[in-house]
Amino acid sequence: MTFLIRTIDMTASGRAIQRERVSEASSLTVGRAAENDIHLPDLAVEQHHIRIDAAAGGTVAVTALGTLGFGLDGVVASEGAIDPRIGGEIALGSARLAVAREGERIAITIRQVAEEEGKADALRGFALASVLPSKRAMSWIFASAILLLLLMVPVASHLLRTPVKPDPTGRNPGTVLLDSAWTSGALSLKHHSLEQNCESCHVNAFESVQDETCLACHEETGDHAAKSRLARGMPELSPGDAIQWRIGAALGKEGPLGCVACHSEHEGEVRQKPGDEAFCGNCHSKLDTRLTDTALANAHDFGKAHPQFRPLYFASFGAAKPVRAAWGTPPVERSGLKFPHDVHMNARGGAARMAVSLGRYGKPLDCKDCHVLTGDKIGFKPVEMEQACEACHSLVSGRIAGGGFTKLRHGSLKHLAEDLARISTGPRPALAPGRQRPGQLGSASPYRADFGRPVRAYVGISRALSVGGVCTECHLPTTGPTGQADLMPVNLPDRFLTAGYFNHEAHKAQKCTDCHAADTSKAASDLLLPDLKSCRSCHLGASAVKTKKIVPSDCAMCHAYHVPAGQWQPKGPSPHYRPPPAPAVKPAAVKMAKAPKKGWGS
Repeated sequence: MTFLIRTIDMTASGRAIQRERVSEASSLTVGRAAENDIHLPDLAVEQHHIRIDAAAGGTVAVTALGTLGFGLDGVVASEGAIDPRIGGEIALGSARLAVAREGERIAITIRQVAEEEGKADALRGFALASVLPSKRAMSWIFASAILLLLLMVPVASHLLRTPVKPDPTGRNPGTVLLDSAWTSGALSLKHHSLEQNCESCHVNAFESVQDETCLACHEETGDHAAKSRLARGMPELSPGDAIQWRIGAALGKEGPLGCVACHSEHEGEVRQKPGDEAFCGNCHSKLDTRLTDTALANAHDFGKAHPQFRPLYFASFGAAKPVRAAWGTPPVERSGLKFPHDVHMNARGGAARMAVSLGRYGKPLDCKDCHVLTGDKIGFKPVEMEQACEACHSLVSGRIAGGGFTKLRHGSLKHLAEDLARISTGPRPALAPGRQRPGQLGSASPYRADFGRPVRAYVGISRALSVGGVCTECHLPTTGPTGQADLMPVNLPDRFLTAGYFNHEAHKAQKCTDCHAADTSKAASDLLLPDLKSCRSCHLGASAVKTKKIVPSDCAMCHAYHVPAGQWQPKGPSPHYRPPPAPAVKPAAVKMAKAPKKGWGS
């Protein structure tokens, strides 16, 4: 027997959608399971609810397959028969299956009915749709209200108001009505005071913020490079980006080298994020292919593709300025000093025993005994002989009658010659009885220096400056232009890594010797700066997974885009750079706080 299965579905607008298919089987199963011949996705229907079989005499037998019965012409039954010539209706949940004969086939028409159809018709009279305008009319009403309140009122308010001067301090708020509906979000923390003074940035209505407006306040913000060079170093824009920038330029927006290309506002009351690693790598990953004359190496990931550090140092004695270390060559520093770090840091050596005997230390020497952090906790103060060295390397020359000591002045050969001349012509200094040992004489427990014998004979400056003299204990001897004894000038740069930022305070949990191999350095010519491998033991690229030891590090962690007035550069007023508090002196101190700082010695 052939069954014609017809399904009728109704759309939301009341239109009927009819689908038909033919089954040549002698029986059909109906239920919620998908494998049934007629699938009814209704929880009120069992998985396999009924079976429809062709019976003798052209009738159809209907049998329940589960525990639930079915409705047959308004009567609940578990089995029954339908004569297709007369017709019948089977009720399963919300579905109605009408059985009738159509030619040689038995047609089963399936439709869904609402259980509360009568109640819905009764309640429809209480709906608001009968008294409200049509949906189309309501759409036009709401669209007109939006245009009026959010466009026409602010525009009219802007055109009719008294012009307000741009005020970066935010004390002169604007008076445009309902303009808050136009903003896409709150301003960043540094610009939050401008919330009520849009004219400070948006000088002309319906025009993007211009570079000259930004530079009116950020006047000391240096550029990354000349714009012509930036344009050459940038990779070519994709077709999609190029189209977007053309559209933006037509609306008054600066090009991809403008301020707003990187600094987007109205992102919330948060600190603006620096450019990410992909932003920097977009140009620097293959920079040498576009800027063939650049001295910069390609870089895009600190853990995978970053050049070796090239510190600034003095490569020759008496050089006028430091030079940058060459690629692949270990730098040999010519500072003019003799200082073996390993001797001073040996916990069992003579320097350690002397430090233990001195009240100033009381223990073997440590790095912090000579290297003191600056007020900003970033770099170190210059090492001064009087503060860091004289406790052991004394310049005391004798006692003064009635108490006190005399000592040589440090730092000037002219003063040294005067002090030595005074020693040679004056009375022999009184010595304490018995053998002298370090730590007995002088402020900060210095010990007596031996300037040669006979003591009352003139101790010339040449003896002090020659090999074995008091000065050459730390300084390298040389000869002056006329052949006179002299010392190599001391050359130490204020800052070794000038293109990067390093915060020593942030690394205080580490030992100094974890990065600086001072405990094994035997000569002052060793430049004790960590190399790239040393930093990579903790710092990897931004894509690295953070662990207890590994710190994901993007470019902005060490480098500033805007040079020289970037956030960690020494030049520039707050908020770009906040120097340590100036001494409480006179107006000159304020002026010095704004002046460029030499460096941090990092």
